[in-house]
Formats: sequence, structure tokens, C-alpha cells
Amino acid sequence: MRIHYDNEQHAADFIRLNEAWIGEYFRLEEADRALARDPMRIVREGGSILTLSNRGEVIGACALLREEDGVMQLARMAVAAGERGKGWGRILLATALQRARQLGARRVRLFSNTRLGAAIHLYEAFGFRAVHRGPHPRYARCNIVMECELPPVEAGGTPSTDPAPEVEA
Repeated sequence: MRIHYDNEQHAADFIRLNEAWIGEYFRLEEADRALARDPMRIVREGGSILTLSNRGEVIGACALLREEDGVMQLARMAVAAGERGKGWGRILLATALQRARQLGARRVRLFSNTRLGAAIHLYEAFGFRAVHRGPHPRYARCNIVMECELPPVEAGGTPSTDPAPEVEA
């Protein structure tokens, strides 16, 4: 298992995984189509794309979008259908929160939908709490906004709760 940061060779996998899960539950929105045209824009704008590979195949992905000072948005988190329920989402989320701290975030926000019960449960297990429920003006599929305050970085520069996956930048 490897986590990759900002790997342009995985951009198509990032889009493939996201379009697959969105298609299972919702419809693609214009924001999804715009992202598919240029996913590396996320990185150019100060965010990060994380991909998780196992045995050479990309099976999970998510993005961190820079929102405002000290706040990043966790977005487009996806695990391949045949790989769900194996703990990959937990590893991906833990690593994404670590990456957000590395990028200077003190808080992470996400937009989701309560139909995605397993995802909501995972987010809650990592300390995310609902800050808004109901329709969202920007995202048609969103009916819950959640936020998580990140623990401070210790004096040595490494957050105390960080996982230790193999990471490839």
C-alpha cells in the first residue's frame, strides 16, 4: 500500500474513482465536469491530491482544496467499489488530515450527504461534526457540512496522532 501526493500520472484515476461513486448515488454536476478537465488545478491552487495504491493499482483518492487561511476542504474522497470495507478509507482520511496539517490547515471542512452513512460514520470517528444540515447553495448533492479542528503540531514538527503509511510525494 502506498499513498501518493500530487501525482499527475494518477489524475485520470482520481477522476475515474470519483465519477464512479458519484454515478452510484447522484448525478455529475458542472463542478465535477470542470474538475475532470483539469484536476491538477487543485495542486496549482495550493491544495493536494492524494491517491492510494495497492499492488500497483490506484484504489482510493481524495483532494484537499485550499479555502481560506487555515482552512482546507476535504473533497472527492473515493474508494473503488470492490475495495470498500477494507479500511482503505480510514487510511486515506488519516493521511489526508496529516497532509492538511503539513499544508498549514487548522481546520478541515467537508460537504457530504447523509445517504452516505458509512462515510458520515467515518468522518465522525475522526472528529468531524456537523455545522450545517440541509440543502447547500453551491452543491446539489450536499445536505451536510462537517468540520474538524486539527490537533496542534508538537514541538518536533510532527503531529502526535499521525499514521505512518508509506508515502510517495
